[in-house]
Amino acid sequence: MASQLIREWTGIQQFPAATQTRMLELLGKLEQEDVSTLTILVMGKGGVGKSSTVNSIVGERAVAISAFQMEGSRPVMVSRSLAGFTLNIIDTPGIVEGGCVNDQALDIIKRFLLNKTIDVLLYVDRLDVYRVDNLDRQVVKAIADSFGKEIWSRGLIVLTHAQLSPPDGLSYDDFFSRRSEALLKVVRLGARIKKQDMQGSSIPVVLVENSGRCNKNESNEKILPNGTAWIPSLVKTITDVVSNGGKGILVDKKLIEGPNPNERGKLLIPFIFAFQYFFVVKRIQRCIKDDVANESKAVWE
Repeated sequence: MASQLIREWTGIQQFPAATQTRMLELLGKLEQEDVSTLTILVMGKGGVGKSSTVNSIVGERAVAISAFQMEGSRPVMVSRSLAGFTLNIIDTPGIVEGGCVNDQALDIIKRFLLNKTIDVLLYVDRLDVYRVDNLDRQVVKAIADSFGKEIWSRGLIVLTHAQLSPPDGLSYDDFFSRRSEALLKVVRLGARIKKQDMQGSSIPVVLVENSGRCNKNESNEKILPNGTAWIPSLVKTITDVVSNGGKGILVDKKLIEGPNPNERGKLLIPFIFAFQYFFVVKRIQRCIKDDVANESKAVWE
């Protein structure tokens, strides 16, 4: 992280006063827990709003976005500091190409993250998608295979494009609940997460609306159709994930490359040699001695 340019977090001043106050309270809570650096990894398919969400969190256009431009091919880390606290958000390109997971893009992300510790994973998707499919499961599995399924214990699902009208016959909360449960099921299956792995907790799901058409409350905060000021809600969920305990995920060489096949079974070598000596070599030696002792000799010998 030392080589990363860390700028002062001036973007926080662009938020409405109520949002600023709440965010400072939440960040202060982290500092009370001796958390002075927070690193957030943002992943998902392309075009779901990852970069826009990064910009919304820092309160400035930190990552370039264009509706008519392809996503960047490399990850970008945005670092901001405020009163001794450092926020790092790592924006990544979409890891899907041609209807399947792009292993090359995933490898670039892993190399970029080498020797970095991930405190929180934001898995970004869209609320205005009506179904999940096998591709969603492939993406979740690829993330779990790359960083270990433990990363989902530090994860939360972010659903963008939340300023929508649900299909006829469904309330907003019902639609959000169904979409959330469908994605959570995919995460559990794709990452092979068992109930005991989550220790009774569930992966939180947060709604986001990055567009300028987002409604606002009397305090000028961006709100969802249910009235929630979503930026403080997202930051609170992030701090809750960090405060729930456990260590961040260190992306080291072993995690990226997997175990060294030459090291596999190395501890068994002395036992194998001992077995061969006592049950093979010694037996052959006894057989040879017995044959020599029982061999009939000529008279002249």
